[in-house]
Amino acid sequence: MEIIENVYQLDCASHGHVFFIRSDEGILIDTGMPGLVEKILAELEALDGAVQTIKKILLTHHDIDHIGNAKALQDATQAEVWAPQEDVPYIMGEKNRPGIKRILQTISRPPKPHISGCYLVNQNFGEVRVIHAPGHTPGHTIFQYRNVVFIGDLFQEIKGRLDLLPRFFIWDQEEAKRSISIIKELQYDWICPSHGMPIKRGTVTENFLKNF
Repeated sequence: MEIIENVYQLDCASHGHVFFIRSDEGILIDTGMPGLVEKILAELEALDGAVQTIKKILLTHHDIDHIGNAKALQDATQAEVWAPQEDVPYIMGEKNRPGIKRILQTISRPPKPHISGCYLVNQNFGEVRVIHAPGHTPGHTIFQYRNVVFIGDLFQEIKGRLDLLPRFFIWDQEEAKRSISIIKELQYDWICPSHGMPIKRGTVTENFLKNF
């Protein structure tokens, strides 16, 4: 699904969305649940051979439904994989995920990608701006490209409304709420959550954000 020109939400990843930004250096944001690599590659190939353009894979955080195909996509595209420094130990299996996520990681352990780099303060990848937004996880990161903000799991869209994810999925709820307030400082037209549909700026977004 094309959100704006050259920005796509891949249809094959319905739980934990994968976004593609077509540019001189093609960028993937997150990689979906494990086992989707062939579908992701096929969908990208259908976008005029976009697989060949992928140079960066940007992970918002360490959850399995975001890193599930990072290693396989890196192998297929030779792209760099970038991640928040605070979340790398969880991605690499050096730390156990807290709470219910520890149980989930015993069920699914995605292959570990090579982490090419960790985000720096005020870093950009071309027109993609990196914004530190911790709370859901210690290093949770969001991105802005032109008038679109990719918010990871900062909050979710459910049937036209916005809400926090369940508390047991959130590392630090107060920190997450502070990070949500960052959105109010940005100039944007679209919010793209990892769970739910893209939502255009308007009454729904303003009513939600005024609580933070």
